[in-house]
Amino acid sequence: MKYLALAAALALPASLLAQTPTKVKAKLKPGSPVASPGVRPHAPLPAPPADYAVPYADRYITQEHLRRDLSVLASDEYEGRETGTKGQKMAAAYISQQFKDDSLQAPVAANAANPYLQPFSLERSAWQPGGTLTVGGKAYEWLKDFYAFGRSPFEQATAVQPVFVGYGIEQGDYSDYKGRDVKGQDVIVLLGEPRTAEGKSVLSPDGSATKWGVDFRAKAALAAQKGARSIFFVTQEPADRFEKATARLAPRVMQPTIAAAETGNGRAPAFFLSPALGLKVLGTNAAALQQYATATAAARQPGASKLKPVKFSISAPQQRSAVTTENVLGFLPGTNLKDEIVVISAHYDHLGIIGGQVYNGADDDGSGTVGMLSIAQAFAKASRSGHAPRRSILFLANTGEEKGLLGSEYYTDHSVFPLANTVTDLNIDMIGRTDAAHEGKPNYVYVIGSDKLSSQLHEALQTANRQHGNLDLDFRFNDPADPNRFYYRSDHYNFAKKGIPVAFFFSGVHADYHEASDEIAKIEFDKLEARARLVFFLAWDLVNRDARPVVDSNKP
Repeated sequence: MKYLALAAALALPASLLAQTPTKVKAKLKPGSPVASPGVRPHAPLPAPPADYAVPYADRYITQEHLRRDLSVLASDEYEGRETGTKGQKMAAAYISQQFKDDSLQAPVAANAANPYLQPFSLERSAWQPGGTLTVGGKAYEWLKDFYAFGRSPFEQATAVQPVFVGYGIEQGDYSDYKGRDVKGQDVIVLLGEPRTAEGKSVLSPDGSATKWGVDFRAKAALAAQKGARSIFFVTQEPADRFEKATARLAPRVMQPTIAAAETGNGRAPAFFLSPALGLKVLGTNAAALQQYATATAAARQPGASKLKPVKFSISAPQQRSAVTTENVLGFLPGTNLKDEIVVISAHYDHLGIIGGQVYNGADDDGSGTVGMLSIAQAFAKASRSGHAPRRSILFLANTGEEKGLLGSEYYTDHSVFPLANTVTDLNIDMIGRTDAAHEGKPNYVYVIGSDKLSSQLHEALQTANRQHGNLDLDFRFNDPADPNRFYYRSDHYNFAKKGIPVAFFFSGVHADYHEASDEIAKIEFDKLEARARLVFFLAWDLVNRDARPVVDSNKP
């Protein structure tokens, strides 16, 4: 609902004036924000009616403001904002200055140099040329026959006796790890999942692909959870497909990566072997491997394997160095419920420069970052005009999301404010585009996770949308069987792991996702504005309602 007359004068309707306990002058100076002259900023107030939020949204969460900030953060000057780089630190400085300009408090007392920043240390690692894998007397080459992601445990030539664990899947009654102890082992895992002759997955009721068949990270995470030292993935796809994929991925493989310093946190490196090399380390041939795959699909269970992996030697050196990075925090204190915190988050890092090209990440997640900045300004202006929130708000710009949710993980493990007092996290990640599923349809937004821990948060979202947004709320990615696993792939998840209700706002992936072509020219600012306003209206309700959303569920 648009309040054009109110937006012009920023005066409140008589029906609402009658509800406020303070006297409000009927006339305001042109261009001034809504004000309650008789009330000091931050003075305790009853929950203001929801419609007080409208003029602040109309004035401060605008396409103009969003474009202004995004034109800076997604410019080539910021070099793609990769974690630990100059561009990321420039972005952190810009965001902290915006928080300062909005008079948000700087809550990181431990950082005297800039208390808007929460610094922490990470490790940069870069694969080095010359890696080899020798099996059966033949040496196979790095970036030709194999490549990898992660932290190498094979700095020097290391003898490996691998263990074959089939498809590396554990789901319901199906388990490739049943009766197996792989702690400290190097496991060989088939890519994909058991499929019928018609290509249907045997692990889903309708034969559609599961997460195991489309996302190697699910298998890598499970192997790491089981204690494996490393994972070697074997593909049954044609050799030319592996060659093309390796050539395409080579620049990213060789790009330095940032991760948590070695702390025994369970992350294990993933190596990808060519079809020929895979057969060599398995000590088998293509026909025998296909026989295993066919028998497994027919039985719908992993069967006894006749495959006997052979010992090999591998050298995969990396260069490592310590780096620092920073979350950016801006804090708006509440009034009579100020000890309770609502977090509004977005990650401001992206991929940096790859192969000489700047990956500006205008949508991912420049769009969410500027949305958060506009929401912060709207709340700050409301607070200074006598409409301070009852609960406090932490605006959290996370670093390291692209490296594995590292910034939000660090915050939730080293929170500035008690997590027990954290009411919810509203996370904004990619809200500036339209995906293929919604082309030509009305404005929409995916909301992920809002129903998983609190039905009251889910209801509050839908109410805020009915009253103010009227977007098409798409909840399809809440399905725990969804192979994209988006619920686990952005910063809200680290709050959800701590039992804090979350809602993740997302407009979906597109052809420019994680490509250099994710540029500001392709951002749909009208849709970005509408989605950011919805987050603002939901947050307005959450910070001002009498009771915080109850945790009454624990859905997968």
